[in-house]
Amino acid sequence: MTSRFKFTIAATDGKARTGKIEMLRGEILTPAFMPVGTAATVKAMKVEDVRASGADIILGNTYHLMLRPGAERVARLGGLHKFMGWDRPILTDSGGYQVMSLSDLRKITEEGVTFASHIDGSRHMLSPERSMEIQRLLGSDIVMCFDECPKIDQPRDVIARSMEMSMRWARRSRDAFNAGEDHASRAALFGIQQGALDEGLRKASADALIDVGFDGYAIGGLAVGEGQQAMFETLEFAPGQLPADRPRYLMGVGKPDDLVGAVERGVDMFDCVLPTRSGRNGQAFTWNGPLNMRNARHAEDTGPVDERCACPTCAKYSRAYLHHLHKTGEILGAMLLTEHNIWFYQQLMAAMRAAIAEQRFAAFAADFRRDYYAR
Repeated sequence: MTSRFKFTIAATDGKARTGKIEMLRGEILTPAFMPVGTAATVKAMKVEDVRASGADIILGNTYHLMLRPGAERVARLGGLHKFMGWDRPILTDSGGYQVMSLSDLRKITEEGVTFASHIDGSRHMLSPERSMEIQRLLGSDIVMCFDECPKIDQPRDVIARSMEMSMRWARRSRDAFNAGEDHASRAALFGIQQGALDEGLRKASADALIDVGFDGYAIGGLAVGEGQQAMFETLEFAPGQLPADRPRYLMGVGKPDDLVGAVERGVDMFDCVLPTRSGRNGQAFTWNGPLNMRNARHAEDTGPVDERCACPTCAKYSRAYLHHLHKTGEILGAMLLTEHNIWFYQQLMAAMRAAIAEQRFAAFAADFRRDYYAR
């Protein structure tokens, strides 16, 4: 029988690691990129096409699903996997990041966060206990503890107080998760490290999370406007503060060059809306850097988006056709470019896994940057 949750590291190369997470609904090869399925769909993609790209796991959004269609309704309909037709692992975020971004629409207390829905203004309370309940109702495989993600430019004492409250919420999340015994026997729970760019606060957060004990550990509070250099400087120390024998998940990241730099620094898991959002807006990611398919220079280009890409879009459709679709606002343009971007991200992760296993990751990263920044 497959384990509820088991993480093994197959090879390391410097700080970079490749390995495997085993869960009841399947294996997840790491480093892994999780396409974002915010509202029970990876936008512009069918789930079978997401799987065909090489994705082992997708992400669902607690905040959006609790508001529409509602976690209780999803549960009555058989859970999120059945609802959306995806039979492999799903990670659900806690809802905390979206709630914190509501600004004037929410109020934070030790109990949790009271907020007004961005859809209809209805009032809701999200606490560690309610977040665990929603993720249980959805049937999540990897559950995220409830936390606060403060703005990165806040004074250190404000960030410290926020981090300390998040650590108290982490313990409450663990207690509430364990109370749902049936779900806890099938799912995993990840803690979230906070502390912005401060090494001392990050260490205090990591120590508090380790004291509680989690199946995996996320690095939260980055990719929120601090810039790539500051993020990488934080990743020089943050992953190493977390247990080496557990997966490390960098939340909400990112661009292809972000992924390579983060894997270099010891990160195992990622998610980001960028490949799908960019696909809808006419941007394609390639081994030679991003392309704007709306640009007139593609209007008569009969070549594929990327000659090195193995995706169905590149196998069949030209840049000229994709340019036409995006200029005319055809839905197919968003579908095809999203498919390409999702495939590209999965091919990038597979290439990094192979490079680590073969002890050539430094050379791979150097070659990637040479080509990606060539434009």
